[in-house]
Amino acid sequence: MCGRYATARARQELLDAFQVQIDATEGVLEPDYNVAPTKQVPVVLEHRPKEEPKEEEAAGEAQEPARELRTVRWGLVPSWAKDPGIGSRLINARVETVHEKPSFRRAFKRRRCLLPADGFYEWYKLETEEGRKPRKQPYFIHPADGSLMAMAGLYELWREPDGEWLWTCTVITTEASDDVGRIHDRMPMVVEPSRWDAWLDPGLTDPDEVRSLLVPAMAGTMEAHPVSPAVGNVRNNGPELIRPLPTDDDPAALF
Repeated sequence: MCGRYATARARQELLDAFQVQIDATEGVLEPDYNVAPTKQVPVVLEHRPKEEPKEEEAAGEAQEPARELRTVRWGLVPSWAKDPGIGSRLINARVETVHEKPSFRRAFKRRRCLLPADGFYEWYKLETEEGRKPRKQPYFIHPADGSLMAMAGLYELWREPDGEWLWTCTVITTEASDDVGRIHDRMPMVVEPSRWDAWLDPGLTDPDEVRSLLVPAMAGTMEAHPVSPAVGNVRNNGPELIRPLPTDDDPAALF
């Protein structure tokens, strides 16, 4: 499960990296080192700007979709949901079943997005003496080369009672690679740059073709280091959250 991550790249860096055509973000895009469910998060998607969502399904002679950078709420609310509260339970979608689950299959077909990230957090349960409460150590997991992560995601639009559209998203997860699996058995699905165009293309709707774009990260491409327990409190935010703990111990010794 991916329940916390960091996204701190500058707006212009995201616009350039993803070749964004429309900057649909509002206000200042602030770095967030402690992204949690229900927060507004930056996503990259391709959307036909002036169409209503139901009309978009008809496609046909509609104008070409444009690549956008916008902020949406983390926690997907399906278009058929009666209450947006369901989003808090749909922050992740398993790659093994995302194409067939009622909550995700419609979005998987034509509403795919990328979530820029610097890395994500997972908690490792440390061994403790018998009778003592288990302690969990947070780790920050990130690309070994420091590159930008593009997490595979889906987005949806839900019509609010006032007629406005609520934009929401979910992160697709997969089995963790060997270098991450020691900490947690799941991790976000990372989409390589060579597959960004196809993943974002709403015209690509064949489930098998879409699924073929999702390839788990290769072993050795991710690094992990222990970080401060302060990340467990969503009110804490800042670059200090991703810094390695000052310790003389080799983190690998924990495994």
